[in-house]
Amino acid sequence: MTIIAIAALAALLLLLGVLTSGITANRDGGEVTVSSGDGSIIVADKLKEEGLIQSPFLFRIVAEAEGRNGNWYPGSYKIPGGSSFFEICKIMGKPAGDIRVTFPEGIQVREMGTILEEAGVCKKSEFLKACKTHSFNYEFLKKVPASKRIGGLEGYLFPDTYEFFVDEDPAHAFGRLLDNFNAKMSDEIMQKVESSGYSLNQILTIASLIEKETDGTDRENIASVIYNRLNNVGETYHKLQIDASLIYGLGENYTGTLTSSDLNYNTPYNLSMYEGLPPTPIANPGLASIQAALDPAQTNYYFYALGKDKVHHFFKTYAEHASFVSSSQYAG
Repeated sequence: MTIIAIAALAALLLLLGVLTSGITANRDGGEVTVSSGDGSIIVADKLKEEGLIQSPFLFRIVAEAEGRNGNWYPGSYKIPGGSSFFEICKIMGKPAGDIRVTFPEGIQVREMGTILEEAGVCKKSEFLKACKTHSFNYEFLKKVPASKRIGGLEGYLFPDTYEFFVDEDPAHAFGRLLDNFNAKMSDEIMQKVESSGYSLNQILTIASLIEKETDGTDRENIASVIYNRLNNVGETYHKLQIDASLIYGLGENYTGTLTSSDLNYNTPYNLSMYEGLPPTPIANPGLASIQAALDPAQTNYYFYALGKDKVHHFFKTYAEHASFVSSSQYAG
C-alpha cells in the first residue's frame, strides 16, 4: 500500500470517527426549535448556536447521507448531551413529540417500560437495560448505587406527561425523565434535603413509601409515622413494616396476594424483617410526596390502617391499632 493510499485511508477513518462521535460542544445537551421551511443549512446553524454540534458542515453531510434532503419537521427537539450526528438526525427525523405518555405518581420503572413498549416508543427490555447500564451526566446521580438497584434509576424518573418519538433510543427517553426530575428539584427543595439529615436517595425512598401508601389526603401523617418508627426504640424497634416495600422486593414473584412464604422472604425490602429504610426507592414519587418527606406532620402516631370509609386511621399505640383492626370499620 502506497504512502498516499495510507494517508487517504487514515483521513477517511478520521472523518468517519468524527461523524460517528459527533463531538458535541455541550455535554449536558439542550433543545433546538425547527421552524416550518427550515432547510439543512438553517437547522445545522441552529444546532451550532445551541452548542449541540461543532461543525454545521459535517452535520449537513451526515444529514444528506441519512436521506434528510433538507426536509425537517417543525417543532422543539431535546437533544441529549453526547449525541452523535446520526443520533441527532434520528431524533429530528420524526415529528416532535408524536407520542404523548402520562406516568402516574407512584409508577415503577418496570411499569414505565411496559407503557413505553405498548405506546411504540421502545422495547421494555431495552428500556430496563439502559436504566442499569447507561451513564447519565447528572450531579444528583453521582452517589446513586445504580448497580445495586432493582430497576436502576427507581425514584429519579419523575411522574408526569411526556412526549416521545416512535422507536426512540431508551437512553434519550431516560434523559427526558431525568431532565424533568432535575428541574423539579429546586434549590429550595435541595436545601431542605441537605438540612434534613438524610441523603437525597433516602428522602426519595421515604417519599416512594408515602406514595405507595397514601390515600391521597394523608401524606404528611404517613410521613410522620415513618419518621416516628425510624426513631422509635419501643415496640416498633425501628421497623417500618410496610408491605409495599416487600412487594417491590418480591418483583415478578409477587402473585397479587401476600402469602406466609412471601412474608418470610429474605430481602432487604422486607421491612418487617429488617430495620430502617429499604436500600432504594420502591417507586417514582410525585412532588407532593417528596414535600411530605421533607415536611412531615408532627404527631405521636406509630400505626395506621385503612377503614371502610377508604381513608387511613392513625393511632398512637398498638392497642388502639389492634382495636380498630378487629372492628367493623376496618377495610380488611
